[in-house]
Amino acid sequence: MRRHLRKAAHTVRVWIRTAPGTYLWLAALFVTTVALHHMSPQFQEEFLRRRSTNLDQLADNPLRVLIASAFWIDGGAWLPYAALYTVFHAPAEHWLGTLRWLGTAVAAHVGATLISEGILSWAIHTGHAHEAASDTLDVGVSYALAGVVAVLTYRIAPPWRYPYVGAVLIFYGVPLIAGPDFTDIGHFTAVLIGLACYPLTRGRPRTPDLDTSTKSGVRTPS
Repeated sequence: MRRHLRKAAHTVRVWIRTAPGTYLWLAALFVTTVALHHMSPQFQEEFLRRRSTNLDQLADNPLRVLIASAFWIDGGAWLPYAALYTVFHAPAEHWLGTLRWLGTAVAAHVGATLISEGILSWAIHTGHAHEAASDTLDVGVSYALAGVVAVLTYRIAPPWRYPYVGAVLIFYGVPLIAGPDFTDIGHFTAVLIGLACYPLTRGRPRTPDLDTSTKSGVRTPS
């Protein structure tokens, strides 16, 4: 029993150590989430609003809020993100390497934010959205997550790649049909950015193709 526990603990340590960016980010989110729980609701809302990637804050200091918004979770639920980071971010970092993974996450976070807020600005100026929307609370890491979820499409060899990317497009696309808001636009944009990061995946191994890996009972290397 002790041997199995030591082996499991070693596997967990290796998993975490080989995805340093993912788990350092997750640790930072844990610290900021604990900090949020010690704030009053009124102070918390104003605190997060000043770190939001809304139009007002982007106009004042775009670089600051683009960075700061990626280290706070609206709602204070950290455990679901711990699970999502382990399921999606860590495998992507293992596969792509830290720099390529980070490049994908940053591209999705920044690109989706600027595009969705740009559309919101157009909607306000044309009367399709209220001016108060320029100061909405908008923090979090979901755009980066959506981009990484999408880029993992290229980690999967056919035929399993196609149902995976189909499920991703449906999951993020249905809200656009059901009654979209600008966050839904941002999420779908992040997915498209993640798919556009295909050049970063070149030269990286894939999971084995089902047809070639099972032929004659011999598993071919990925």
